[in-house]
Amino acid sequence: MKKVLIISASPRKNGNSDLLCDEFAKGAIEVGHEVEKIRLAEKKVGYCTGCYACQKLNKCVQDDDANAVVEKMLAADVIVLATPVYFYSMDAQLKALIDRTVSRWSDFDRFKGTEFWHIITAADTNKKMMSATLEGLRGFMRDCMEGSIERGVLYGTGAYEKGEVRDLPVFKEAYEAGKSC
Repeated sequence: MKKVLIISASPRKNGNSDLLCDEFAKGAIEVGHEVEKIRLAEKKVGYCTGCYACQKLNKCVQDDDANAVVEKMLAADVIVLATPVYFYSMDAQLKALIDRTVSRWSDFDRFKGTEFWHIITAADTNKKMMSATLEGLRGFMRDCMEGSIERGVLYGTGAYEKGEVRDLPVFKEAYEAGKSC
């Protein structure tokens, strides 16, 4: 059994990337994994202020939900990072969380062997338009968390209206990905 942490950065509950997270979770639960989904829209995660007090305290001094989310990331065997793409990059909610992980930079060796999945949704059907998003996610995973493993990328392309992703092949792919983790 693996600990699977799904981080949904969708600001819309039951938005397209959020729905793919639910399908991934459904598959992972079906094969016996322990799954937790965090909706960043329901958490308070402020922006990193660059004060670097965290380097002495090993946690961020801001009193919000970021420290708890980062702790869950450190404890997970599998992490799913899901974001809608509006203009060529991950949304602000996910970027804010990623920046706040700097508070545990010295513990990033704990990510060695952690498996990552990326879920990216957009109205555009051209996956090339999402290359900057994927590169940002991969850079965080590959360059900051040495030894982590990318297991896959799920593209929910051509999904603009809330729920449209249900009619795309990626909906079933998300469920199967969850079963395979």
